[in-house]
Amino acid sequence: MPEPIQVAIVDDHELVSLAVGGLIHDHEALEFAGHAASVPQFIAAGIRARLVVLDLNLRDGSQPSENVERLRDRGTDVLVLTSGENPFLIREVSRSGVLGIVRKSAAPEDIIGAIAAAAAGQPIVTTEWAAALDSDPELGSAPLTDREREVLALYASGLPAKSVARRLSVTENTIDDHIRRIRTVYAQLSRPANTKVDLYRRGMEDGILPYPTLS
Repeated sequence: MPEPIQVAIVDDHELVSLAVGGLIHDHEALEFAGHAASVPQFIAAGIRARLVVLDLNLRDGSQPSENVERLRDRGTDVLVLTSGENPFLIREVSRSGVLGIVRKSAAPEDIIGAIAAAAAGQPIVTTEWAAALDSDPELGSAPLTDREREVLALYASGLPAKSVARRLSVTENTIDDHIRRIRTVYAQLSRPANTKVDLYRRGMEDGILPYPTLS
């Protein structure tokens, strides 16, 4: 049996954390790594997890996109839970590199199914996420974050991951995670980017990299 994947929760509603934590605990492929009421508390507690189930609208005044960025900079994937009451926040977080957006009102089997798939690194396409992408005029062909666009531009231009990491002052593992996420997004859009050449082409197609000019 493979080792269970560690999943944590960041949510300031105790009942939600207890309910979702119980679902994680009962899943044979997952291990509940802990709970925090905010991202700073999560980081301060030193919780280690491959996936964080993050409440969209925390009451500490934090911005969803900032929360996602802080978690992903630690090498953690993020799945967002939402009550669906704020379309603006849903659109904002859809740009931030999450693996998916799931309603808290979904059936328990759907929630834990989404968590298990996200823990394995798979994007979770739900009506909330699809609607956010379709209705957001600021999103380009591929919903990459600003950091992912920067990583794609540097890496696809020829720099190795180690050099990109040094340029952006992050770890090489973080760059590898960004590249994996970029490839996953393009695969989800049926625009595979399995090689560095493919990534370069996708970058040109989406305006992230310039088309070469003839001298």
